[in-house]
Amino acid sequence: MSQKQSALGPKPHESAHKHVAGAADYLDDINEPAGTLHAYIGLSTVAAGTIESMDFTDVLTHPDVLGVLTTDDIPGENDVSPTALHDDPIFADKDVQFLGQPIVAVIATHRDAARRAAKKAKITYQEKPALIDIRAAEKAGGEFVTPSLTLKNGDVKAAMEKAPMRLKGEMEIGGQDHFYLEGQIAMAIPGEDDTVKVISSTQHPSEVQHMVAHALGTHQHAVNVEVRRMGGGFGGKETQGALFACVAAIAAKKYKRAVKIRPDRDDDMVMTGKRHDFLATYEVGFDESGKIHALDADFAARCGFSADLSGPVTDRALFHADNCYFFENVELRSRPLKTNTVSNTAFRGFGGPQGMIGGERVIEEIAYKLGKDPLEIRRANFYGPNTGNTTPYHQIVDDNIIAQVVDELEESADYQARRQKVLEFNKSHKNLKRGIALTPVKFGISFTATWYNQAGALVHIYKDGSILLNHGGTEMGQGLYSKVAQVLADELQVDPARVKVSATRTDKVPNTSATAASSGTDLNGMAAADAARQLKARLVRFAADKFQIEEADVKFGYEHLDCAGKQVPFEELIAAAYMERVHLSAAGFYKTPEIHWNRETGRGTPFYYYAYGAAVSEVVIDTLTGEYFVDRVDLLHDVGNSINEGIDLGQVEGGFIQGMGWLTTEELWFSDKGELKTHAPSTYKIPLASDRPRTFNTKLVTWSKNEKRTTKRSKAVGEPPFMLAISVLEALSMAVASVADYKICPRLDAPATPERILMAVERLKGQR
Repeated sequence: MSQKQSALGPKPHESAHKHVAGAADYLDDINEPAGTLHAYIGLSTVAAGTIESMDFTDVLTHPDVLGVLTTDDIPGENDVSPTALHDDPIFADKDVQFLGQPIVAVIATHRDAARRAAKKAKITYQEKPALIDIRAAEKAGGEFVTPSLTLKNGDVKAAMEKAPMRLKGEMEIGGQDHFYLEGQIAMAIPGEDDTVKVISSTQHPSEVQHMVAHALGTHQHAVNVEVRRMGGGFGGKETQGALFACVAAIAAKKYKRAVKIRPDRDDDMVMTGKRHDFLATYEVGFDESGKIHALDADFAARCGFSADLSGPVTDRALFHADNCYFFENVELRSRPLKTNTVSNTAFRGFGGPQGMIGGERVIEEIAYKLGKDPLEIRRANFYGPNTGNTTPYHQIVDDNIIAQVVDELEESADYQARRQKVLEFNKSHKNLKRGIALTPVKFGISFTATWYNQAGALVHIYKDGSILLNHGGTEMGQGLYSKVAQVLADELQVDPARVKVSATRTDKVPNTSATAASSGTDLNGMAAADAARQLKARLVRFAADKFQIEEADVKFGYEHLDCAGKQVPFEELIAAAYMERVHLSAAGFYKTPEIHWNRETGRGTPFYYYAYGAAVSEVVIDTLTGEYFVDRVDLLHDVGNSINEGIDLGQVEGGFIQGMGWLTTEELWFSDKGELKTHAPSTYKIPLASDRPRTFNTKLVTWSKNEKRTTKRSKAVGEPPFMLAISVLEALSMAVASVADYKICPRLDAPATPERILMAVERLKGQR
C-alpha cells in the first residue's frame, strides 16, 4: 500500500543556518569580476528648480575617477517609471523636482573615490518654491500625480442627513522608511553584442529587466536579471531598485567592464521612496447603538514628484478603509497629491494600512462619543448576515470569519476581565495610565492590476533524483523559497531535502510579477505544483508502460512509486525514466481565477479571498512625559491551512512589530526646504528588541481552511499581520482618553510618539 507523507509543516527556512552563521551570500558578498568599476550618484541640493549649469572639473580630476554619466550618456530612454506616464527620470535633465534627486553618476576604480568625487560636482540652480507636505499641496490647488479614485455605494447624502448622530474629523497618518538591512545595490556585467547581466537586489526582476532594456535602447532578451536573496525588501525594492540597475548597466556597457553601485544608508534613504503619509478627513452618520448609517471620507496622500505606484497604493487605501465593517451608504475618494519630495512607493500593505487605520479611527470616534467599548461598535458593524456583505467596491465578502476570530481571541486573551482591570487601575493611578484594545483585520489578497496575478516555474529532475526549482518569486528573508520548495516536494512526494531552489533569473522564467501583494506563495506555489503535476503524469505513464499495468494502479508514495503493489524507489524510477528518454523537465504556470476590476466604474472583484486576524494590545503611558511601553500583546491570525507554521508565525510577529514601529516610533521629518532630516539610524527610530511586548502571545487560527483553490488551501501571510499593530495605537488612545474620563476621542495622529502622546494628554486635560 502506498503511504503518503506531507512535506509541509514547520521546517527550517532554507537559508536559516546560513543567516545565523553569516554564510548567506548577498549581492555585496559576491566576488567581483576583475576590473570591476564602481558608481556613485550625485544628488540635487534643492527641492524645486531649474539646472543652470553643471561643472564636473573637480569630479573628473579626483584620483581614480574615470568619468561621469549624465542624461547625455543614456543610449535609450531616461526613465524608470513603472507606469506609462514616463515621469521618473534616471537623471534630472533640466528640472529638479525633489531634494536628493539623482543628477549625475561618477564612475571610479573603487567605491570610496566615486563617493567622494560625487560630492564635488558644482551645480547651480534657479530655485523655485517647493510643495513639501499634503496641506501645502492642497492649498496650492492639489495637483494629482495620477488619476484619483472614488468608491461609492448607496446614497451617502440622504443617509447622512437622516442619521441620528453625526461627527466630523481628520487624522494625519505618517509615512515610513523601509529600513531594510541590505540597502539598494546592483552590479552589471557586460556581455557580447547588446547583452548584459544584472545582479540586483529587487523584488521585481522582470521590471528591472524592462527598465534596463529601455535605458540601453535594446530588447528585454538582451538583459538577464538575477536575484538570489535580499536582506529585506518590504516593498522598497519593487520599483526603487531599477534606478541603480540602470546606472550600473549604462556604465557597464559604456566602459565595457563590470560596474557595481551601492549607496550609503543616508543617501539611500534620501533618494528612495517610502510609505505614503496620508491625511484622512471624514464625516460619519450613526445611531445610538453605534451602527454606521453613512460614511463620507477623503484620503489625501503625499505622493512625491512622480506617480511611481501611487495610483494603486491610494486605490488600495480605499479598498481597505472598510476593514471588517459593512457601510450601507459610503463614498470614499483618493487624492494622490504631487509634492516636491521623493516619490513614495510600495510598502508592506501597499496603502491598505493607511486606509484601514482611517476606518478604525471612525470606529474609535463613535465609541468615545457614545461612551462604549470600541469592540462593541466593531461588532455592531461587522460584515455578516444581520448587516450586509457588499464592500464599497461591490465585491461580496463570501468568506467572512472575522466574528469567530474575534470571539476566540476575546476569550483566549481574557479581554473583558483585563479591560475591567485597566479601568480600575486608571481610577487609582494619577500619572501612569493603562490602555487596552482589540482590533480586527480583513485584508484582500491579489494584485489589483489583474495581469500581475500570474506566475511561472521551471522544474528539472536530474537523473540522480535531485530536483532543481526555479520560479519567478524572490526571496527577501520571508521564506518564499522554503514554502514553494515544500509545495513541490509535497506534490512529488519526496523529501524536501531533494529540492534546491536556484536564484530567480529572467532567462529561466519570463515576464514574472513582483514578489508583492502577499501573493508570492499563492502564485509561485501553484506554478510549481502545475510543473510537478506534469512530471507526475509522465512518470505514471512511464511506470504503467514499464510494468505493463494500468495508470490507475500507479500511485505516488513517499519517496517511491507504488506500481500495483511493487514499490519502486524514487531515485530508481528517475534513473530508469532517463534511460527511456522521458522528459524530466517541466514549465508550470498559474493565473489567479475569478478576479476582475473596473477602475472607471469602481466595481469588481479585485481580491481572490481575504485573510483575517485580530490583536489585543495592552499598554501603559506616563502622563508626565508621554513615554510608554507595550506590556502585552495577543495575536490570532488566519493563514488558512499553513504550509509552514514556523515561517508563518515569524511573519505574523515580524509584521506586527514593523507595524508597531510605523504607528509609534518611526517618524519622517522634512524641513521646509524639503530636506529629509531623519536619514540615518541616529535620527530614525525603528523598534528595538527591547521594544517588543513584555508578553507576546502569537497563535494561528487552526480551524480555517481557504475555500478558494490556493496553494494547499493556505492563505497569504506577508502583509495582513502588519495591520494587527493598529491595536497598539488604539490602546495608547484609551490610556490618553482616561485623563478625561473616556469622554473625548484623543485623536492621536500616527506615529504616536511620546511627544504626541504628551501633547494629547495636555490637550485633554484642558478640555475635561
